[in-house]
Amino acid sequence: MVFEFLRKGRDAARLPEAKASATGPVMAYASAGRVAWSPRDTGSLTRAGFAGNPVGFRAVKLIAEAAAALPLVLQDEMQRYASHPILSLVTAPNPAQGKAELFEALYGHLLLSGDGYVEAVNDGAGAPAELHVLRSDRMRLVPGEDGWPVAYDYMVDARRHRFDVTGAVSPICHIKAFHPQDDHYGLSPMQAAAQAVDVHNSASRWSKGLLDNAARPSGAIVWTGADGQGAMSNDQFERLRDEMESLHQGARNAGRPMLLEGGLDWKPMGFSPSDMEFQKTKEAAAREIAVAFGVPPMLLGIPGEATFANYQEAHRAFYRLTVLPLATRVTAAVGRWLSAHLGEEVALSPDLDQVPALAAERDAQWARVAGADFLTAAEKRRMLGLPALPEGGEGE
Repeated sequence: MVFEFLRKGRDAARLPEAKASATGPVMAYASAGRVAWSPRDTGSLTRAGFAGNPVGFRAVKLIAEAAAALPLVLQDEMQRYASHPILSLVTAPNPAQGKAELFEALYGHLLLSGDGYVEAVNDGAGAPAELHVLRSDRMRLVPGEDGWPVAYDYMVDARRHRFDVTGAVSPICHIKAFHPQDDHYGLSPMQAAAQAVDVHNSASRWSKGLLDNAARPSGAIVWTGADGQGAMSNDQFERLRDEMESLHQGARNAGRPMLLEGGLDWKPMGFSPSDMEFQKTKEAAAREIAVAFGVPPMLLGIPGEATFANYQEAHRAFYRLTVLPLATRVTAAVGRWLSAHLGEEVALSPDLDQVPALAAERDAQWARVAGADFLTAAEKRRMLGLPALPEGGEGE
């Protein structure tokens, strides 16, 4: 009995200590084991703000393509790798995509929905052989009793595939943007720009309607009757309305003269002051969309924006404030996730030395660090983000 007690105590001592936030059970109290639905309609936001809005489309494409094109480096505390299984996997993630296509899709979903999902397909021996980006509007998170995800459901129509993430290494890498009011999903820039997108789209529809009516403001047909009074009969009203729609509205009828019968008089209406400010409203909405995504309006061709002295400054600010923070966070998450699959501790990050927009800043930093005689070689390498030299290779 005593030996059995001691054996159980020794086995318990060898088990890793389980650590978790005290708020986890509170978060999961009402949702443990059930799908946590996203509080936004990603499909509608994507259709209205990306597929149906040129400013939102260009902002997302600009960020996603710039971030996906960044060269990546893989290193640990001792060296920077020229070849590594993680680099090979990221370079050729699956037969249908390369590195740029995979990361562009991942960044695009993250910008449109606030969440990005990557699936690792194992080779049978436990190592990831392929990577696939999953559509965020189809993914649903299933929280456990401690508030952490225990599974992800991928829903397509009435079919569902469940990814179990309770193992030592998750087959799903979930990257989410910061959301102050949601424990499981991220907040997308598209949702923050939703009102500006609605204003911009409504303005575009108004412009289209104006063009369809020969780019003239509407007018009024006044009926005075034979004796100066009276009202039109229903038949007369219907016939006049049908003739106006078929003969005098639309781009194909632009400039056609109007023939009015006795008792009818055309009263054109001019633009009101609010109509004259209409284009400024549309441009203001476009700037709000650009601001939500962190793209300088100058890069999107939006007039009236003079925040930066020139295009080069705007381009540098775009990389420094938007592209690099996003790419650094996403690549770090993907690298940490793949490292867990391989049982290594390596870091994946953008190669700042190969970003043309930051070449001037990088050159100045290298010159400043190289000229600091009070720093050792090891300290200079750390400041430049380089791994340490091999043992015995560091100098003072």
